[in-house]
Amino acid sequence: HTTERLTLQGITPAAARDLVMGGDGGFLWLEGGPFEGTREAASFLLKAYEDGVHRPEFGVFALVRKKDGQAIGGMGFHGVPDEAGRVEIGYDLVEGARGNGYATEALEALRAWAFAREDVTSLFATVDRDNMPSQAVVTRAGFRRVSEDEDGLLAYELPR
Repeated sequence: HTTERLTLQGITPAAARDLVMGGDGGFLWLEGGPFEGTREAASFLLKAYEDGVHRPEFGVFALVRKKDGQAIGGMGFHGVPDEAGRVEIGYDLVEGARGNGYATEALEALRAWAFAREDVTSLFATVDRDNMPSQAVVTRAGFRRVSEDEDGLLAYELPR
């Protein structure tokens, strides 16, 4: 997947293992990266791979800036679509890359890719109530808030 300013490079199981162990996954990260969410997503990818259910197309991607080749964050799916065709997406950016529209740009690219598939009917994301920038990202990408739990976690959904 590519956008105007980014290449979304799939994180392989070997790269995921390196990220989980505290490495860089083979990417040149902007200072402060990779962020914790990318490491956590790598652990989910690794578990799916070890369980024999990893599908790379529904994996995790490093967001790499075209202008300098630096990885600025991660974005990906929390697994394959469920029986209803719903798939959860998550993302994070290194602090120095925030506020430039990168997350929205990447999310729009993954949304377009997902909705071009027959097996995806909706995208789902959860965002902390206090994370206003992330709420803005999903809203700009067309998601709408559908619920809030007692811990202040907001659920957003985007039907095809």
